[in-house]
Amino acid sequence: MKRLDERIWSLFRRHLQQTLTYWSVFFSFGLCVAFLGPTILDLRCQTQCTLQQITWVFFSQQFFLLVGSSVGGLFSKTLLSSLSALFTSTLIISLVFAIIPLCHHVILLSIAMGVAGKAMGVIDTIGNLQLVKLYQKDSAVFLQALHFFIGLGALVSPLVVDPFLADDSCVLSANWTANSSSPDLEHLRNTLAGHGAALHNTSQYPLYTDGVVVTRVSYAFWIMAVMNLPVPAAVLALMFNERLVSCSRSSPPLLDKEPDSSRPAKDDVQGHWGVFDCCRPENLRGQPATFFVIHALGGAIVFITDGIIGCYAGFVYTYAVSPPLLMGHKTAGCLDSVFWASITAGRLSFIFLSYNYTAPLLLSICLVGVILVHSLLLIFYTSHVFLFIGTCVLGLCISSVFPSMLAFTEDILDYKGSATTVLVTSASTGEMMLQLLVGSVIQSKGSYSFLLCTTITSCIGFCLFLLLLYTHCVHSNHQTDSSRCVDLKEQPNSGGS
Repeated sequence: MKRLDERIWSLFRRHLQQTLTYWSVFFSFGLCVAFLGPTILDLRCQTQCTLQQITWVFFSQQFFLLVGSSVGGLFSKTLLSSLSALFTSTLIISLVFAIIPLCHHVILLSIAMGVAGKAMGVIDTIGNLQLVKLYQKDSAVFLQALHFFIGLGALVSPLVVDPFLADDSCVLSANWTANSSSPDLEHLRNTLAGHGAALHNTSQYPLYTDGVVVTRVSYAFWIMAVMNLPVPAAVLALMFNERLVSCSRSSPPLLDKEPDSSRPAKDDVQGHWGVFDCCRPENLRGQPATFFVIHALGGAIVFITDGIIGCYAGFVYTYAVSPPLLMGHKTAGCLDSVFWASITAGRLSFIFLSYNYTAPLLLSICLVGVILVHSLLLIFYTSHVFLFIGTCVLGLCISSVFPSMLAFTEDILDYKGSATTVLVTSASTGEMMLQLLVGSVIQSKGSYSFLLCTTITSCIGFCLFLLLLYTHCVHSNHQTDSSRCVDLKEQPNSGGS
């Protein structure tokens, strides 16, 4: 154990600047993830559009996040292209924060959020790829920390915007009265916090589109734009330190000066880490069927678990204020914060758990925990207290699934890099698609179907994980048999010489 700690700390010290830079980039990602839900009503006032029109902004961000995740691997061929993409993406996020207050039409706002979503997707893919490349078999601990910073950014963002949110209607019509304000708007704001997925019966709220706009949310976006500026500066500093910027190329990159046995050779890195490299015929030739099955199963599992995170964050408020719970609006509004806080705390705790336990064991505990919590929430469906307890435990259990699955899958496939892009893209797809599917079921069958849907999908995810473990055994046996065949072929040649 002591030897393991020394090795981990040695690796961390050696790659300190790179690691801290990637962690800060994911903090920027977290800032961008969480600001839209709380500010959506104020942005509706700013653009003077209807509630149905403003929710297209959510779709624009989610769709282009998926696009960015898919194409992000294209920029990971070399360290220069990776860091250039990260610098550009983090700078774009600051620019989008600064530009949002100037977008007075919903189409302009949707375009801005689409650009930010694509930058987020690129960050998601490249950040994970670079950290896996950097630490390889020791990457599990550092991936947990990486995803902790997403949660930290997602916690900070609502705290920054909250003082600037309108307490009353932020578009004042000629017949506006004080009766059309805070409790209803607080309820609607909490309903919209989950990416605008649960929109129904909105006609009861007096949301005017014509009148005097009174909102201070612009200050929140400008504050976050300034808060985010040190992140692209940190990426640029790393590029200078690695001798990747033109004015600092008089000496070779630092990473080339000190060869590291834990890092793959340069040609190997450039040959395997692009988004479409895993689909090239020369890379597919000779691969066993289990190679493709592992990609598919890993992607399906994170599709489900990230989809559950999106669904729970999006619909737990609607579920809590509906029969049979009928929880108060302010109390139910805390559930989403409790969920994200527990996810952040879970990722922090799993940083230390990853020292002592293997990724398959952690994944088994997490996925079983997710099923148990959902089952208990179904049993105690009338308990307000247990809904809070279950929300907290669910966040703790599900928080570590993606980073642990990423480390486990890459370890199975000997860090070829293709699995990272597949898993990141699958997670983004699941967060968008599963939320839409569950939302449509809730609107047709009622809010109780929300927990039923997430329970069923969590059971499917655990079954897929068991299948992944079996496929891992088959794949390992195939790799062992292949290496034995190579050894047998080489023995006659060595004997003849």
